[in-house]
Amino acid sequence: MSPVTAAGLPVPQRVAVVGAGMVGLSTAWFLQEHGVDVTVLDREGVAAGSSWGNAGWLTPGIATPLPEPAVLKYGLRAVLSPSSPVYVPPSADPAFLKFVAGFTRHSTMKAWKKAMGSLVPVNDLSLESFDVLHAGGVQAQTREAKSFLASYRTAAERVTLLREIEHIHTAGQAIEFEALTGDQARAIEPSLSDEIGAAILLKGQRFVDPGSYVHALADSVRSRGGKILDAATVSDVRDTGAGVVVTTAEGSVEEFDAAVLATGAWLGTLARRFGVQNVVQAGRGYSFSVAIDHVPNGPVYFPAQRVACTPIGERLRVAGMMEFRKPEAALDHRRVRAIAEAARPLLRGADLDDRQDEWVGSRPCTVDGLPLIGATTSPRVFAAGGHGMWGITLGPVTGRLLARTMVTGKRVEQLAPFDPLR
Repeated sequence: MSPVTAAGLPVPQRVAVVGAGMVGLSTAWFLQEHGVDVTVLDREGVAAGSSWGNAGWLTPGIATPLPEPAVLKYGLRAVLSPSSPVYVPPSADPAFLKFVAGFTRHSTMKAWKKAMGSLVPVNDLSLESFDVLHAGGVQAQTREAKSFLASYRTAAERVTLLREIEHIHTAGQAIEFEALTGDQARAIEPSLSDEIGAAILLKGQRFVDPGSYVHALADSVRSRGGKILDAATVSDVRDTGAGVVVTTAEGSVEEFDAAVLATGAWLGTLARRFGVQNVVQAGRGYSFSVAIDHVPNGPVYFPAQRVACTPIGERLRVAGMMEFRKPEAALDHRRVRAIAEAARPLLRGADLDDRQDEWVGSRPCTVDGLPLIGATTSPRVFAAGGHGMWGITLGPVTGRLLARTMVTGKRVEQLAPFDPLR
């Protein structure tokens, strides 16, 4: 007799995972841990979306909901400015307007506290999940952030993050930190300019080169017998009552026992027909790399400017911006220049005029700042996306918990707040 889940369905033996970013590949890897045969399909290839050029921070201590009261302080004039750290271009698109209205509605302290409480249980498992991947043979290690400095011009600017850390602690999230003067921060990190007058040293965080890490994860999935199909644009997913038929725009049709939709900012395209009505909007982030005289020992963050810097090899990746625009829109060089000009007075020895690897990627954002993880109206089709800025940090724990619920059919308590049908 074939094993069945608690929901009464046969345990899936063959699963299609749509999307080869951190979330999709982590889900595939953890399904393999349960003996499931996986096929990963991506319209481009491994790490082609928001997984490649982001900051690569593994920072559960500050993995907070994107809608927050500070967003409302920008005001309409600020968010319509192309140089604003949060840019909302004028649009009459109904889905986009629905997202903006919902996002604004959730940018209150009451909503933030509720969402933060939902994230704490998965944040707590996030770094451990990376350790499980490494122990299981993924040939990539996370790097301890020997220094992780949130840096400011003045102590007054720093108050905002100190208050947020208080709220994070109140929500039950552990995070160790130390308040520093500008001179103390420069003693740790000489790449900070004399403009920096105050900082917060965050402890216990890590980082990765996200592109390299996701490719190593893909290599592990392949070495364990999984298939990864590049240039496979999934055009249709259909529950037949006995399985799931996956059709690609390239003409292939294949049947599986179940499917996972992990298509990032494009999640709604396939998931909407399975009852997922929560709008997933592209929150586009930009990055580039520069040479710097002293490569930092860990990430450097300028919260007031919303600029994130990460050492990647011998260069510094500089990332920033939250641009709400269609994911397929072209890279806007005004955004890149705005990030460079924001960082210029704050970094020492960085050649911000000789930029390489200019990149834009689309973070999948939801109106309430919480991801969509779990079963849809079809018990054979699962969603995994909408992580906003935290797809790298939370990708492995998402895959770990989702794989468990898929093969047991049992409710995984940590995933309850992320019901895709909420």
